[in-house]
Parts: sequence; structure tokens; C-alpha cells
Amino acid sequence: MTTNGTVSVRMFNVGFGDAFLVTVRRLGVVWRMLVDCGVHNQGRARPIRDVVEAIVEACTDEPGSTPRIDVVVATHRHADHISGFALDEWDDVEVGEVWVPFVEDPDDPDGIKIRTAHATAAALLDGLVERRTENLAAGGWPPKLSAARALAANSLSNQDSMDRLLGLNGQGFAKAHKVRYLPSTDAAANVVAGPPGISVHVLGPSRDPEQLKRMDPPANAGWLQLAADADAYLEIDELFPPIFLADEASLPPGLEQARHSLQLHKLTNDAGLLQAAAILDHAVNNTSVFLVLDVEGTRLLFPGDAQQGAWEHVLGDDDNRDLLTDCVFYKIAHHGSHNATPRAFVESVWRDGNYAMLPWGLVKRWADTIPKKELLAALHEHAHTVVRIDEQQEVPGVVTFDGDLWSEITFETQ
Repeated sequence: MTTNGTVSVRMFNVGFGDAFLVTVRRLGVVWRMLVDCGVHNQGRARPIRDVVEAIVEACTDEPGSTPRIDVVVATHRHADHISGFALDEWDDVEVGEVWVPFVEDPDDPDGIKIRTAHATAAALLDGLVERRTENLAAGGWPPKLSAARALAANSLSNQDSMDRLLGLNGQGFAKAHKVRYLPSTDAAANVVAGPPGISVHVLGPSRDPEQLKRMDPPANAGWLQLAADADAYLEIDELFPPIFLADEASLPPGLEQARHSLQLHKLTNDAGLLQAAAILDHAVNNTSVFLVLDVEGTRLLFPGDAQQGAWEHVLGDDDNRDLLTDCVFYKIAHHGSHNATPRAFVESVWRDGNYAMLPWGLVKRWADTIPKKELLAALHEHAHTVVRIDEQQEVPGVVTFDGDLWSEITFETQ
């Protein structure tokens, strides 16, 4: 087979977070896509500034030239995906387009409703935690309370980063950039063409409220039963609707009573705060931009932190399943958690013998559950090479590492 170039995926080691730089070199053209740049405040591997500086350097073609990225994808507003964009280093980087989920669109009625509900719940949870800790010594918080605060903080607005990404309040990049809110209600606009031979298929998030609520798989279709992670993920299906369906008239039959089963202002214990914060965290994950990059048939899958409902939306369409079947690369969703990679995808959709990357850093609370061992075992059973910074396994000509700063997979393209 004649090769006309390469596509590489460089995963930067931020810790518990995502930062992926995709570089296509084909027919004399260099095209770059950055997918997320952030880190969780409890799982840093290094200062995020070090990663941003490394990204800027990688996007500078010649000494003294202006760094350029053609597309920046901010899959969702969690800090572990966008916090790096708050840094001033981006002032000198030229960006062609920024892609964000439709929930960020100030003119989209569906997006406004979802975004407002998320922001209100996050702020309320943060305030509840703050009041609960007024008389507690720094460093002496109960573990559940610390975890609830971290989850709520991860879901707060991250306004400085969003201002830059959306070009608001005097923030932005070296030049004015275009913003796309995806997916569009116009299906044709969800296949975005780049230079010749390069296209991106945006498959999610869903606009269906029922799918946005679905965060955990049925017990017989997931990597574990919910009870195994009970202190982190409690009764999610029952607790989700009361918080996030802001319009009572939109509640499906039978859920109006459930709406009143969790009133945030009545939460009085750390376990309840943690439950609510975990639900909010998962809800924002389900709004992730879910995309497939196609370079003349070499396909790479980036699902953000999509969870059960988002995957159901994608896998329920035959054309989408076909796109996913042939992917040579998979960015493992949500750091390898139990509810972010369906069994069906690994066992019956994705073709065996390809490559996956695990963006992961140690957060003590989740040390035994993320990444999920059963998921990693299944990927290995299907002959996929899982690239992770903490278990470096080079593959000559394909997988390389730069110390513990980044790992990279390179594919030849037609």
C-alpha cells in the first residue's frame, strides 16, 4: 500500500486529565487538532503550564514562527479537560476553530436549559460544602466531603478557560477564531471537512434528555455492578432527574415524585453531598463532544468522557457503528472508569488488534476503581495495545515516549 503521510496522536501526561495533540502530515500539508487540555486538582502529574508549553512548542513549525493549531476541541467544561486554557501562553497561539458541545451555545434553547441546570447545581453544591466546612481545620475534612468538593469544583464554570475558548470578555488566541457548537441540528454540518482527505464526524452528544440522563449501564452490560463503587456512584438513575430537569413539565410520567426525592437544600450529610456531586460530574461528562477523525480511511475515536446514554446514542445508529468498527485508535473514555466504555463496543463493535490510549493519573480515592481492571483486561483480550504513561511499552515505528511527559502513536495513511 502506498502511504501519503502520517497521523500521530500525542498524549501529554497531565495526570488525571486529558490533553491530546493530533498531527496529520499528508501531501505536504500539516494539520493539527488539540483535543482538551486540563487536569483534575487532585491528580496532577506536573504543573499544567509545563504541558501547555510543550504543546505550544510542538505546534511551532520553525523557531520564531507563530504556533498554530487548526482545531481545538474542548469536549466538555470539566476542569480536567479545559483548565489549561486559562493560561496566558495561549495568547500567542493561532487557532483556526474551537469546537465545543451544543450546551455552550448561548442561542440554543436546549443548551441553555442544560447548562443553567448544571451551573446552578454546581454552585449550590459548592456552597453547601463551604458551609459544612466552616469550622473544620484545613486538611481535616472527612474524605467524602473532600471528594464532594473536588467533584463540584470540577463541574463549576471554569470561566477563564471558557472565555478563551469562546472568545469572550477580551480573551482568545493570537487571532480571532471561529466557534462551532456541536453537534448541529443540521446533520450535514456534523461532518466537517479539513484539507483534502481529512474529515471529522461529530456523533455526539445527544440532544435527547433521556440519553443525557443515562450514566450507568445495566448491571449485566457493564464492567461491574453498581454496588461495587457504591460510595462514589449511588442511585444515579433515581437522583439525577430532580437536580437536572429544570422544567417540571418536561418530566416523563412517574418521575415527578422522584424529583422531590433529593432536595439539595436539605442535604445534611457528607454521603448525600458526595452522591449529588458524583451525579453532577457524570451529567456533564454525558455532554462530551464525541467524534471520529478520518484521514483517508485511517479513523481515530475521541469520545471525551461520554457515558452510557451518550454511547447508546452513537451505537444505536448503524452508520455510526460502522465508523467505530474500523477505528485504528480509541481514546479511552473517562480515564477507564466503569461506565464510560460499553462492553458491546469492545466485544462486538470494535475490530480487534488496534491501539488505545489511557489518560490517567492517580487520585487516591479512585485508585482501586479507575482504571477499571476488567475493561483493561478485555482490551488486551481483543489484542488491542493500550498505551499508558505509567507502563511504557514502546512499539518500534509506532509507539514512542518522551520520558514521562508524553506518549505518541503514529499511523501511516494512504
